[in-house]
Parts: sequence; C-alpha cells; structure tokens
Amino acid sequence: MIQGAGSNVGKSLLVAGLCRLFTRQGLTVRPFKPQNMSNNAAVAEGGEIGRAQALQARACGVKPHVDMNPVLLKPESETGAQVIVQGKRLTTVKARDYAALKPQLMAPVLESFHRLQTQVDLVIVEGAGSPAEVNLRANDIANMGFARAAQVPVILTGDIDRGGVIAQLVGTQAVLDHADAAMIKGFLINKFRGDPRLFDDGYRLIEQRTGWQGLGVIPWFPNAHRLPAEDAADLGGTKGTGKFLIAVPHLNRIANFDDLDPLAQEPGVTLQIIKPGQPLPVEADLIILPGSKSTIADLAHFRAQGWDIDLAAALRRGARVLGLCGGYQMLGREIADPDGIEGHPSSVPGLGLLDLTTTMTADKRVTETTAVHTASGTGVKGYEIHLGRTEGPDRATPLFTVNGAPEGAQRPDGRVMGSYLHGMFTEDTFRRAFLASLGAAPGNVSYDATVEETLDALADHLAAHVDCQELLTISRQTGEGTI
Repeated sequence: MIQGAGSNVGKSLLVAGLCRLFTRQGLTVRPFKPQNMSNNAAVAEGGEIGRAQALQARACGVKPHVDMNPVLLKPESETGAQVIVQGKRLTTVKARDYAALKPQLMAPVLESFHRLQTQVDLVIVEGAGSPAEVNLRANDIANMGFARAAQVPVILTGDIDRGGVIAQLVGTQAVLDHADAAMIKGFLINKFRGDPRLFDDGYRLIEQRTGWQGLGVIPWFPNAHRLPAEDAADLGGTKGTGKFLIAVPHLNRIANFDDLDPLAQEPGVTLQIIKPGQPLPVEADLIILPGSKSTIADLAHFRAQGWDIDLAAALRRGARVLGLCGGYQMLGREIADPDGIEGHPSSVPGLGLLDLTTTMTADKRVTETTAVHTASGTGVKGYEIHLGRTEGPDRATPLFTVNGAPEGAQRPDGRVMGSYLHGMFTEDTFRRAFLASLGAAPGNVSYDATVEETLDALADHLAAHVDCQELLTISRQTGEGTI
C-alpha cells in the first residue's frame, strides 16, 4: 500500500507507474483505493469510481471496475458529500456525519479488496491524504485502518519538492500508534529536482530515525501533466502557445475536468484556466463551461465573479461557448430543483444562452455512450454522469445523436452549444473536426497514444529509481500478493 506523508505527494501517479511496470513484467496487477474523494469520476461497469483508479486500471491493461474504488466521496456545496459505494450512490451526508457512517463501509471495502486479491498476482493499494491525520484514525477505512484490517504492508511516500520531507516522514512515525507504525516497511522520496545524491545524508537520517528501509529517491517526472489529473488543485494557469484561445472558468465544484486534457495538448491551442477573481478573456475563441458537482451553487459562484458579463461580451466579439454537463445546464433559461436535490428546493434563472430548462431529479444517469457528431458525422465514445433532465426548443438542433435520438443542444446560429457527453475530446478525429470548424488549426496529436507513451515512460522512470524487486519482496511479508 502506497501511503503519503501528506496530500498530493504523488501517490496516484506512483501507483499508475507501478501498475504499468509490474504488468509489463508479466504479473496480473490491479489498483485499489479504499476511499477516494474526488469530483473527477469515471464510469466503470455502470457505476462510478475515481478517475485516478480508471487511469491505474488502464496502466494494467484492463477496464476499470467498481471494486477498484469501493468508496467514492463527491463533495457538494451545502449538502456535504455524495457517498458512492461499489459504484452506486448510497446517500449524501454532511462532513460531520460521515464519521458515523464509516463503520458501515469497512465491510464493502474489504469485500471489494478480497475479490480483487483472489483474482490476480498483485494488488497495489493507494492511500488517501495522510495517516498522520491521527484525529481521523477512528474507524479509518482509507489508510492505516484499512492496512491493519487487510494486513497490507505500507510504503510511506514523502514529497521533497514542497520542503520538509524529513519532518514529513519522521513526524508521521512520531504521531502514529505503535501498531500502525509497524505496518510501514519502507519509504520513498518523490519529486526530487536536481542531483539525488545531494540528499544522501537526509536519506540516511530518515532510515536511522525511523528504522524504515529507504526504497528510492524519485526525480521529478516532467511529463506528469500528460496524464489526467485527479485533484482540481492541479488546475490553473496557461497551457500551450497556440493562436486559438480556449478559456475555462474554474468553478468551485468543477467536475470531470480531464475533459480538457486533450485540448491542452493540441499545438494550435492555448488553454487558460481562469481562477476566481480573474475576468474571462473577451478575446477568447472558445469558452468552455465545465462540469460541476453542484450546478446551482456554481452558477451563483459564476455570477459572483462577473463571468456572466464577461461571457456576454466575449459572445458579442465572436467567441463560441460550449457547456459540458453542469455547464450545459447553466446555459439554459432555468434550473429547477423542486425536491432539493442540490440543497434547498429552488428554481433559479440560467444564463439564458440556450432555450432550455433543466429539472433536477434524484435518478442519476451513469453510462458509457456512443454518439455521432451531427455536423461532421464523426463517431464519439464518451460517458455520462449527471442528475437532471434538460428539455427545450434548442434540442431540435442537437450537438450529437445517440441511436438517432438528440443529445445536447445548439443555438440556431451554432455559437452556443451544450452536451452531457464527457470525454468527447479524447476522440482524435472528432477533436480535430470540431476545432477546425471553429477556425483552429488542429494538429496530429493522438491523445490515447500520448497517454500510453507517458505511462510507459513513468514505468521506466520508476524502474530506474525505485528498488522494485524489494517492493515485491515486501508485498509477500504480510498479506501474500499485496503491496
């Protein structure tokens, strides 16, 4: 089990790289994360899991499965977090009430883990946050609580790039219960910039102070940005230097933001993520309203930034607008939530750029979808994860069709578009046709090939800097066939 001495130390990428590395060595490998918190979800066997586990499954050369992430927490605004268990929504709880629910969740977590464990040679488990958060230790299912229950040995990872890595690791041991600390069999230092030999003294000090075995110092992996990010905190700034400017407002509850990754890799595109407090650039060629886990709250946030005014100005200057999922719902005339699915029962005006109305409903659509782009006739494979039904006159000119039925909508002049279809831009042919139709100069990038090449490069990177044979030896010490 790869645990972190803090959040965002690189656990997800380490697990993905190790999955690819050991799969290439001929082992049957599966990823596992007991509990994830992310609004970046993937469809797996008709259910939902974190997209990081979907990427890790891809690194293993298999389709994602709900057992790979049995508990997924999807933060909402006023209503706490939606709790997904083995792919299906269980409930929505306030953060303060989740602790009372956790004892009920260990059973499905262990059920999913043991089901995977009995099918393969090796399961690589990813922790969540840090075990040093000992205030959360009671009924823990994400870190040491799971490791102890499943008897899984732990490798603790520290992030040297943020500074204080010695204190991260030694301090973690200091605050852990003795039995929890005993589960840790070694440590890794991640994200080192420069000559790793410069850390030799620090490395030995950690070994001496903790008694843990050092398993490697991993240099910074420069191509990490080519893989889908899980944490919205990783979003921001400007990517690319192309002439075609795509602007995306960073919503509070932005979801499934890896929709943007293929666009960021196009050589003719500049992708700007606009943080709160910054104006949307009126000179943008395309403005994308991304998915949201809490559409009504994020629409209020959008207006609070003055982005509705910026959006109208950009449209007047000739920009196009595309809404994805929650962003699509925002573009309509009204969003009605009569049952209080997203908080208190309400009905709010949308941005009014599409002649549509959305009604929030408790039934959730979670499915893989094959569609046809109406303008180009290009086939697209994607997925849908959303609450609510959207109807109205602009559906008469849909962006896509699914089995002949309309999906999404367009304004009659074609300048404003919306769709529930996530993942559309991973399809190279469609992405090129779509960009070309808007006046961009599409390149010859193969998004899938880029992801595969980057996973292989990550595996090579880890093979060069991690004692992977010792990892396999440790995996057999406690709980056979498990890291």
